[in-house]
Amino acid sequence: MGMFTMRKPRGFHHNYIYVDERKEKLEKIEENAKRELGMLPEKEFSPEDIRGKIFEQTTHVRRRRERGRKPMKTGILIIAVVVLIWLWYALSNGLI
Repeated sequence: MGMFTMRKPRGFHHNYIYVDERKEKLEKIEENAKRELGMLPEKEFSPEDIRGKIFEQTTHVRRRRERGRKPMKTGILIIAVVVLIWLWYALSNGLI
């Protein structure tokens, strides 16, 4: 234990008790197979089926979402740069 090092807090991971992801995935595969064989009618298009598919495929965005970090907004960054430039100008010209 160093003087300037801080321990990282213990990570949190919540396992759902009443959700069986494997069972849901198998049911979805079974339903798709039945639709392909013609045993079930065709499923109507729903935008909810597409939502989030791009984020599931990109690993860096998925990891950031799992951690709960949000990207820095460009507006905040631009405002901070403008304030710093104005502060530098004001200090160099003696306005403050």
